[in-house]
This record gives sequence, C-alpha cells and structure tokens, in this order.
Amino acid sequence: MTVTIQGLGHGKLKQTIMEIILIQDVNNLGGKNEVVKVKNGYARNFLIPGKLAVEASPSNLKQLEERLKVIRKKEEQMLAEIKSVISKLNESALKLPVKTGTSGKIFGSVTNVMVAKAIREQKGYEIDRRKIHLTDDIKELGNFKAKIDFGNGQETEIEVEVVAEA
Repeated sequence: MTVTIQGLGHGKLKQTIMEIILIQDVNNLGGKNEVVKVKNGYARNFLIPGKLAVEASPSNLKQLEERLKVIRKKEEQMLAEIKSVISKLNESALKLPVKTGTSGKIFGSVTNVMVAKAIREQKGYEIDRRKIHLTDDIKELGNFKAKIDFGNGQETEIEVEVVAEA
C-alpha cells in the first residue's frame, strides 16, 4: 500500500505501509502473535532488527497459524486439567488442624500459606499461596470459605474446616 503525503513545497513524499507479525509485546502497537500494519521505516529500522517483529510473508503467516493452533490446544488441555483439579478440591472439605488454647481460640490466624500446605498434603496439588484468597480472617474453629483463582476466569470456592490439633 502506498500513501502519498504532500510536503510543504518539497514535492511529494512516498511512504509505504507494511504488515508485520509481532514476536513480542510492543507498547502502543500490539501483543505477541498479532498482525499489525506499520510504516515501512519503523518496521525495517526498529522492529525487525530488534527482533520484535517479522515481515508478514505468506510463509510467516502460515507459521503463525500453526503456532496459534498449538497455543489453543495447550490452553484447552490446561483448562481441562484445571476443571479436574477444581472437581477434586470440591469433593470434600479441607481439614486444617491448628493449635488452640484452652478456651478453643486458635493461636494467631489461618493464612493462605497454611491452606496451600493442607491442599498439598490432603489433595496432592501444589497451588501457589498467592492464588488463595481467604474471605474472612480465620481466628476461631469452624467452617470457612477460601477462594482459589486459577487465572483465565477459572476460580473455585473451597470449604475449609478448621479443627483443633490433636
């Protein structure tokens, strides 16, 4: 595509616009694996030499399609795995033994680290503590809810049963 720009008394300047495929996220332009149109000089002098993009040739577009197919397949597998983990977590309440005083109050409070450790020991899944959000401050024995965010809009709420340590 050729765009003609009328200069101020300098005659006509020709600028071409080319399509490129971004290899990495580029601020104010687009994300990885996106096809965008940019000025020829920007692509040839900055994006392509900086390994931020490649020219959108037919072979590169075909490679992009294949890459996107692989990415979609991996996402589907990961989604299925997350759903199976969610169903296992929701099968039964998570028992969390804690040290208590004589009055039944627990020492300190239950943290997301403690919940992550209990999930690892009882259910066999390693879940990052930062993905676990406790709805209330847990400072006494009883049943409580904890929310686990797996990303991609996948989250679940599990039952946490806080019991006295034997």
